[in-house]
Amino acid sequence: MYSIVLVDDHAIVREGFKRLIEMEPDLEVVAECRCADDAVDAVNRRAPDLVALDLSLPDGSGLPLIEHLLSVSPSSRIVVLSMHDGEPYVSEALRRGASGYVTKGVAPEELVAGLRAVMNGECYLSSDLRRRRAERPAEALDPIQRLTAREREVFLLLAAGRAPKQVAAELGIGQKTVYIHRGSLMGKLGAGSELDLYRMAAERGLLQGPG
Repeated sequence: MYSIVLVDDHAIVREGFKRLIEMEPDLEVVAECRCADDAVDAVNRRAPDLVALDLSLPDGSGLPLIEHLLSVSPSSRIVVLSMHDGEPYVSEALRRGASGYVTKGVAPEELVAGLRAVMNGECYLSSDLRRRRAERPAEALDPIQRLTAREREVFLLLAAGRAPKQVAAELGIGQKTVYIHRGSLMGKLGAGSELDLYRMAAERGLLQGPG
């Protein structure tokens, strides 16, 4: 029997998912959570095989919660269930450690298919996301994925409001080097200002702490 923790702030949605999952003889919902704090507590107590996680929670984005839950229970696997179908959300969820992403607009059967695929060690995307990815070149999926490791560090610090001088000090590099990285990453991201960088980071939950 595989144990599952459901995390969604809408009781009706949770009930629907629970009924669908428990129609399967080897799947069991062991906890239902409406917020991030409840999810952390349930995963800590239950160490479930799977966590079905919504991204829109009343106490914060589910994106940083992915890493937090995996730190609490490294053996658990996470499948995102979300109304957000934008590629930035999908890429960031997978980067943070999710093993699957199912949008709420697809047929209910895809949820079970996704859970089973992840239990078998696969990375699962719902059919609408797979179709969209197939229609787009890889480099167009999420521009942040095209940043180098150093550019990503500079991006996150600038997005958090650090001045180039502060970025240089924190990373131990010259201020001129910071400006070079800044120009390169802003070109790759199509950003015109630090405000654009902030918005991009905020949309992906990159500026928030766990839980």
